[in-house]
Amino acid sequence: MTKFKELSKEKVSVFETNLSEYWDSIDVLNKSINNRSKDNNFVFYDGPATANAMPKLHHMLAKLLKDTFCKYKTMQGYRVLRKVGWDTHGLPVELEVEKELCFLNKTDIEKYGIEKFNKKCCESVWKNEKAFSLLTKRMGQFIDLDNPYVTYDNKYIETEWWILDKMFKEGMIYEGHKIMPLCPRCGTALASHEVAQGYKNITVDTVVVPFKLKNEDSYFLVWTTTPWTLIANVALCVNPQEKYIKVKSQGYQFILAASLADSLLGSEYEVLEKYTGKDLEMIEYEPLLPFLTVDKKAYFVTCDNYVTMEDGTGIVHIAPAFGADDAEVGRKYNLPTLNPVDEEGKYREGPWAGMFVMDADLEIIKYLKANDKLFKKQKMEHNYPHCWRCQTPLIYYPKPGWFIETTKIKDKLIENNKKVNWFPSYVGEKRLGNWLENLNDWALGRNRYWGTPLNIWKCECGELRTVGSKQELINEAIETIDETIDLHRPYVDNVHLTCPKCSKPMTRIEEVADCWFDSGSMPFAQYHYPFENEELFNEQFPADFISEGIDQTRGWFYVLLVISTFVKGVSPYKNVLVNDMVVDKDGLKMSKSRNNGIDPFELMDQFGADAIRWYFPSVSPVWTPTKFDIEGLKEVNSKFFSTLKNTYNFFTLYANTDQVDPREFEVEYKDREEIDRWLLSKYHKLVKQVTEYYDIYDLTQVVREIQYFVLEDLSNWYIRRNRKRFWGNELDLSKKSVYKTTYEVLEGVSRLIAPLVPFISEEIYCNLTEKESVHLADFPQA
Repeated sequence: MTKFKELSKEKVSVFETNLSEYWDSIDVLNKSINNRSKDNNFVFYDGPATANAMPKLHHMLAKLLKDTFCKYKTMQGYRVLRKVGWDTHGLPVELEVEKELCFLNKTDIEKYGIEKFNKKCCESVWKNEKAFSLLTKRMGQFIDLDNPYVTYDNKYIETEWWILDKMFKEGMIYEGHKIMPLCPRCGTALASHEVAQGYKNITVDTVVVPFKLKNEDSYFLVWTTTPWTLIANVALCVNPQEKYIKVKSQGYQFILAASLADSLLGSEYEVLEKYTGKDLEMIEYEPLLPFLTVDKKAYFVTCDNYVTMEDGTGIVHIAPAFGADDAEVGRKYNLPTLNPVDEEGKYREGPWAGMFVMDADLEIIKYLKANDKLFKKQKMEHNYPHCWRCQTPLIYYPKPGWFIETTKIKDKLIENNKKVNWFPSYVGEKRLGNWLENLNDWALGRNRYWGTPLNIWKCECGELRTVGSKQELINEAIETIDETIDLHRPYVDNVHLTCPKCSKPMTRIEEVADCWFDSGSMPFAQYHYPFENEELFNEQFPADFISEGIDQTRGWFYVLLVISTFVKGVSPYKNVLVNDMVVDKDGLKMSKSRNNGIDPFELMDQFGADAIRWYFPSVSPVWTPTKFDIEGLKEVNSKFFSTLKNTYNFFTLYANTDQVDPREFEVEYKDREEIDRWLLSKYHKLVKQVTEYYDIYDLTQVVREIQYFVLEDLSNWYIRRNRKRFWGNELDLSKKSVYKTTYEVLEGVSRLIAPLVPFISEEIYCNLTEKESVHLADFPQA
């Protein structure tokens, strides 16, 4: 008779590392895939990770969710391919290299040389790849690390070129001139989905300023949160339907919205006249800061419904260079556009020339006060957009750029999103749904260096053309191009095409693509589709399951949806599990500055990966912020894992003493004692419940159901009340029944928990069954 092994007494970090090496030695991932039919795929996409910073605790949460459900589906009989992805382009990478080189701006990069800079970027993306791969192995995640998709790879870029070429030829890409959110530090415009990730609460100085009517001793009162834009003012704007009044207050005559007069002036004012906003249209006023010259009619009141009565004075000032709404009013009224600011956010002219615009706010307020042009100044907490990578406040700025006309497919995007199962549902219905309802065209181009070059060539005659593959570039190039050409800048910048209209050389535009276009193309580009692997792509599209953090709703989830809706007309995913942040026990974000960050490797060495994996969903549903508390982690270890191990140890102690192996005999269900049948009934009910919760991606309920069963039903009730049956001298039917029942339940529980806690489940299962791995077993059935 085989003796059941005792559980390992090694330090948990040694035990788990040894098991991880065992899995590598038996090639468990590929075995688990190859054991399943190619006709029964469960498709999973791994969002590409940026490896130029060390992995943090929140990476563990994201990884365990992906890993758990891929393992679960594998145990249910599905073939689940899993390949890791690396996000290797864009501002996140460039900024790290700029820091390393002590660069302050793009000028430093140009002096250094694009070729050298991009080589540095290419090297930098692998800076912490080993740490991420180690985290993956150390926590027991099964994913192919040897054959990743890498966004800087030529084949990956070629697929992106194919998509962009298709978009261009179908009229989805255009060059436009718009007011764009600009990062003055990075020197590039950002897309709306990037802006959405960078909002911060800041305290700003807001001002109410009086604009004197022309030829009349009255003033329009105007409120603004951006005093630095006042120098570019060319008009005022009111809501044509709202009510306005002229009042006498403090010895002056002011015009403002009737509904906001009390909040600004108090009750000490006399109403002199009443108007609708439309009555005020075209009334002229004197310039507030008369430092710039206009070349068109300006300084009059305009009307537009975008003006609200929520706060301020009901009158806004118009500076068409610095706001999309302002620009629209400017177009409607043919206003001049004054732009005294350069792309570094500094004034080019006027009294504050050379100053960063937001630094100039205080100086401008001092000027207004000194010249009796300041009615009121007050501090206000303001939710303002910052660069999602370098944290610099953005400015809205007029820029030419390249756009994807996503508004053209807006209805299809909304329709496809409604077909997706979101967990939780409100992320898809509200967060992404509302975003799609208010969709803007995608600002595609970036005035940067390390990224997928936009495959658009332009002639001086104005003609444009694209290429859709590397071979087409080689065939159409004026120069002789080597097959091994790197498709990045500056090499592709040196390739010219012949203009089909005038036969002159065409030059590639300088912009590279938004790095989110890279990640959104991964369903296609990871397989170099359509250039190869067509059958594999068709098997692996769309995804049955993806999972990332809440911040990816308007990031990866959105760009995936846009690109796949355009290319294939359908959503690229069917089920999306969204997790929220990991915060400290007080609900505060973990950071170096707060000294509350936790190293995941140190934590695993102390408590083990299983304990952390079990702890995360036990705290709260993963789509709410997870408050991480070391004491809670200790409790998980002392309660659930200790109880499970003690139950196993109790069973094996007596089985080995009695030389009993329950695999060697059968005990029919009807012949078992009532308490045995009760436990089996509880177990089969547990299997049914746990399966249902796994199927709806609710790990919190999975954990709670299993934990209750192990702690209460199995340990407190069954084992405690049946000890005497294990102690009996004879191997009678009662003793066989208790051994058989305990064995079956322990073996079943080891499979139930295997997707979530791969290490302890493996040890218990292999010890009980002498089979190769629990991760090659089937999931229990009720």
